Amino acid sequence: MRFTGTDKYVATEDLMMAVNAAITLQRPLLIKGEPGTGKTLLAEEVAQALNAPLIQWHIKSTTKAQQGLYEYDAVSRLRDSQLGDDRVHDINHYLLKGKLWEAFESDTPAVLLIDEIDKADIEFPNDLLQELDKMEFYVYENRTLVQAKHRPIVFITSNNEKELPDAFLRRCFFHYIKFPDADTLTAIVKVHFPELKQSLLREALSTFLDIRELPGLKKKPSTSELLDWLKLLMAEDITPEVLHEHNERQLIPPLHGALLKNEQDVHLFERLIFSLRRKQS
Repeated sequence: MRFTGTDKYVATEDLMMAVNAAITLQRPLLIKGEPGTGKTLLAEEVAQALNAPLIQWHIKSTTKAQQGLYEYDAVSRLRDSQLGDDRVHDINHYLLKGKLWEAFESDTPAVLLIDEIDKADIEFPNDLLQELDKMEFYVYENRTLVQAKHRPIVFITSNNEKELPDAFLRRCFFHYIKFPDADTLTAIVKVHFPELKQSLLREALSTFLDIRELPGLKKKPSTSELLDWLKLLMAEDITPEVLHEHNERQLIPPLHGALLKNEQDVHLFERLIFSLRRKQS
């Protein structure tokens, strides 16, 4: 069981090695990187490439580790008892299976995505240590031990919003997805827009990379935002010449709202371009 990339996902050599190392070690793959670098998409593509079921657990600030195992719906059971419902005698009816339980029950090895783990409380990762290690957990309500039929391939993504505990990190294989270089970006764009003209791609990438290199930028545009921008440029039939223009009326590139997502960055870009042009004149 090895991952070698897909037609829709351009994976670098080191990323493919990281995925296969995690599979070999049977450890969760912890993936960090800038937002928009394909961390979540990676799990989806690996599941497709390996023909494995994909189970996604998207973490929020209010998410608790117990929810990944199961939840006991005591309120519904109380209501059913008041209504005289016969189901009240079967406690299993009120056990709501979580994403880990689903992955453990899968008849074939599943791909389990725990997405944006750093959004949760700092204790969240530690609360999952035993379950991810032993691939089992105990259901106290019905006194049952749930064990994984097959060890799932676990992907855990983080945007580095908070530090993860050392005990958790020790149990993971770690990979940081670097921002793609120009050649990799070109390959990614060709996968999504094979009909894009080379001249437009060249000018768009030059503009995109120039924006990312601006000092003081609050939010650098991501790969996904580059793809959105290119889609708009094609839809509006923007020519390479328009992107290449440098005149007083066009301080920022057309449809820049796909790349610059706050007013501070727009103003910064305008000031820097205006200052540069004054020096050149």
